Amino acid sequence: MKQTIAFLFLSALLAACAPKEQYFEDSGTVFHTLYHIKYQAPALLTGQIDAELQVFNLSLNPFNANSAIAKINRNEDVEADDYFITVFNRAMYISEVSGGMFDITCAPMINLWGFGTAKTDSVTPQMIDSIKQFVGYRKVRLEGKRLIKDDPRIQLNCSAIAKGYACDVVASLLERNGVENYMVEIGGEIVANGVNNQGNPWRIGIRKPEDLALNAPAQTEKIISLNEKRGMATSGDYLNYYLKDGKKYAHTINPKTGYPAEQNILSATVLAADCMTADGFATAFNALGLEEACRLADTLPELDYFFIGMDEAGQYVVKFSKGMEKYTGEK
Repeated sequence: MKQTIAFLFLSALLAACAPKEQYFEDSGTVFHTLYHIKYQAPALLTGQIDAELQVFNLSLNPFNANSAIAKINRNEDVEADDYFITVFNRAMYISEVSGGMFDITCAPMINLWGFGTAKTDSVTPQMIDSIKQFVGYRKVRLEGKRLIKDDPRIQLNCSAIAKGYACDVVASLLERNGVENYMVEIGGEIVANGVNNQGNPWRIGIRKPEDLALNAPAQTEKIISLNEKRGMATSGDYLNYYLKDGKKYAHTINPKTGYPAEQNILSATVLAADCMTADGFATAFNALGLEEACRLADTLPELDYFFIGMDEAGQYVVKFSKGMEKYTGEK
């Protein structure tokens, strides 16, 4: 009996003396944007995270001349890697579901309007009509590990989905290392699981979509409390735009018209099981507009959404899915 008590006491003492896993923070840049990662682990995983993101960068960063996507855009003979194939297949699914309002072949249009790897001083209807001839997600396909284009002028830009997938890739790396509590944020896209260093669900703010030109301090529209693993992405035209001749040109391009989307949706936040899916659909919903976005999102039970827009009377409105209530506490 004494031996048993002594053993139990020693076990408790060793457990109390064992080093507790602490929360670490890593940050850096990838895809020309910042990333911030918080996680609970026995030791820093900075080296592994950096290495993983560098490999990812060499796959899907269109601004990197040595990346797989850049080589594909130049029609070089290159095999698509697993990262590219995963993103391509999910992009094709989102394109089909959204009726083509999400389209990774929009790269020439994105460049034309100054939001990609190039910029044109002035855009004419003739330029847009010319580019529309070789834009369309059904004009590309994968055959094995080779991307086949119907037209060699087709170029891809996966930025509207790749950052979300990068979050998933880092989250997967953390989980392979036994990490259960983490939050990964890359360029505003997020994957979170478990709890923060206070033992509470991760709390993430949805920014009120106010025009940056007003120089107003950022305000929070709603706090999302993630109490289970979810990917979260927000798309809005209030951060990435430019003014020319008194007109605002935003980064979300309507693939069907070739012009920057002019819709009554100001901000589209999406929750999904993975951030890649959330990222792609957030972009699609932003291009669709408030009414069409709600209609489509309500047919996709795997998604939850929080949309901010303007109604027909020009009034500020918020629309959200039933499932979003458990993350916002709002009904």
